[in-house]
Amino acid sequence: MANKKGKRRSFGAVRQLASGRWQVRYRDPGTGLLRPAEKTYETKTDAQVALTHIEADITRGQWADPDAGAVNFADYTTAWLRDRKLADRTRERNESVMRLHIIPTFGAGSIADVTTARVRSWRGKLLAAGVGEPTVVKAYQLLRALMNTAVDDEMIRRNPCRIKGADSYDVPERPVLSVAEVFGVADAIAPRYRLLVLLAAFTTLRFGELAALRCKDIDLAGRVVVVRRAQAELQNGRLFDKAPKSAAGVRTVSFPAELVDEIRHHLEHYAAAGQDGHLFVGPQGGQLRRSNFRDDWVKARKAAGVSAELHFHDLRHTGNTLASTAGASTRELMTRMGHSSSRAALIYQHMTSDRDRAIADRLGAMIRGGGEGASNASEEGSERT
Repeated sequence: MANKKGKRRSFGAVRQLASGRWQVRYRDPGTGLLRPAEKTYETKTDAQVALTHIEADITRGQWADPDAGAVNFADYTTAWLRDRKLADRTRERNESVMRLHIIPTFGAGSIADVTTARVRSWRGKLLAAGVGEPTVVKAYQLLRALMNTAVDDEMIRRNPCRIKGADSYDVPERPVLSVAEVFGVADAIAPRYRLLVLLAAFTTLRFGELAALRCKDIDLAGRVVVVRRAQAELQNGRLFDKAPKSAAGVRTVSFPAELVDEIRHHLEHYAAAGQDGHLFVGPQGGQLRRSNFRDDWVKARKAAGVSAELHFHDLRHTGNTLASTAGASTRELMTRMGHSSSRAALIYQHMTSDRDRAIADRLGAMIRGGGEGASNASEEGSERT
């Protein structure tokens, strides 16, 4: 049926408003009732084209309810965080990033208000304000995960977090100590923390894994330390043990025979009593905390004359590099590090240029031998295979 204002179709209609602009109305796939499109159009032809596109989207199953994204962003975020299965420390970090860096910009609006342009502007302002790049990357990743869920919930059609390179950053090269420098730091630190430094470097355990060790986790005869748990600390100061980051984190790591006497001495003088007692405790016998260890670490680092940029975690970095130099394979590095992915292990293998130089020297020997070395190497390789 037609009238002077517009033409009705079985799917929808266009009509001219008092303002002179043209409005599109179409049948909602859910209710079957006519509903107005989100915007109006300057000409009747533009309105008819828009109606055709809406009909095509509905036919292909690609139509999204424009009102679905009208949910308040802050409310949706609260529910999203609540329903996610997260470790306590991870939940605390995510809530902190949301509260400090995401909600202030997007919280008052709706999910549909988050556009790619606004995300780009938000990210740029965080960086310009001096927020560290790792924190900005974490905030972007968290916002992207939230908006992915909004897509799954059919609140929006497409994730607006589509900024190339925004989900990663170049990690600066971390310091690597020599064996002598590791012992230099161990010599300079308070005696009760000497073994903490040595195990961090030569077993590559993380601080939280070391802090959670019990005396029973050390096997002097087998020269292994068993990692079963990791200590975590919340912002309110509460300490608790949790499972390692992945199933691969539960592992047995061998330590050099040269550390046996060091461990025995520590067990006799500094560890808590009993097999269930913590291997490392503070001066007053309490659990080891990053906060009550930090000053000792800084003093020892300065006294040893090593890089002022050296973090305790760099001892793990040092140990992984030394293990790779010692000939550890990718799988062996993964096991020692407690990683289920080979990505980090390959990084350490790529860093050890000494072994690459040894390969080059072997190739040189083949050249000098006029091919004889190549034949021998080929036979040796066949035997190993």
